[in-house]
Amino acid sequence: METLKFKTNIKCGGCIAAVTPHLNKLSDIEKWEVDTQNPDKILTVEGTAGIDEQKVIDTLAKAGYKAEKV
Repeated sequence: METLKFKTNIKCGGCIAAVTPHLNKLSDIEKWEVDTQNPDKILTVEGTAGIDEQKVIDTLAKAGYKAEKV
């Protein structure tokens, strides 16, 4: 299992609802969550070893959100 963290601009439940179908389509991801209480809105992604971090960033971009690896 591998864990990646990203700083995002996902700030509320509505934003989470918007990205959910996009992130759930990624087969490498087993679990993900966004800490909206953190000022950096940290997205934590857990999944198989070798998760493609660029694929996560690109998937969020398609949904209209920004992410950068931390």
